[in-house]
Amino acid sequence: MAVIFAKTSKGHAEIAHRSGGLGPRVRRVLIFVDGRRAVDELREMLQYDDLQHTLGLLEEEGLIETVESSQVGRTPAQSGASPALGAFRQHPPGDDSLRLQQARNFMLNTIHAFVGALGTSSLQDRIAAARSQDELRHLFDEWYRAVVASRDGRRQAEHLRGKLLEVI
Repeated sequence: MAVIFAKTSKGHAEIAHRSGGLGPRVRRVLIFVDGRRAVDELREMLQYDDLQHTLGLLEEEGLIETVESSQVGRTPAQSGASPALGAFRQHPPGDDSLRLQQARNFMLNTIHAFVGALGTSSLQDRIAAARSQDELRHLFDEWYRAVVASRDGRRQAEHLRGKLLEVI
């Protein structure tokens, strides 16, 4: 069984505001903790000898917490779940038009602010045309990649992702 960590609200605040004075290596580990990757996967990605110690430090500081255990080596595709879909909240049946409009506006505004219209007009058109939460959820990964592709968006990606997941 593998341990999976997720950022706490304090961890998301640290990513957004850099108020905790974390060193670059510790901050990088915090950025990679996403509630889906097992510690072994993080170890392969980061290749830090002191990863266990760093995760312990982040947990003691209240920046991350254990969320679940899963089988070692299982990818989201093997488990049958999309990485982004696993993070979506359960909402009451039916589409709430206010929540739908909030999510649509958030996605369009963040793309406009961090990426601009150049190269994302197709994505923006599909977001604007989305008529349900489900349609927006299918565009979530593409939206996230577009935001992360920009320098300023990369800095705030986890915070933005968390905000969008509150309404989508």
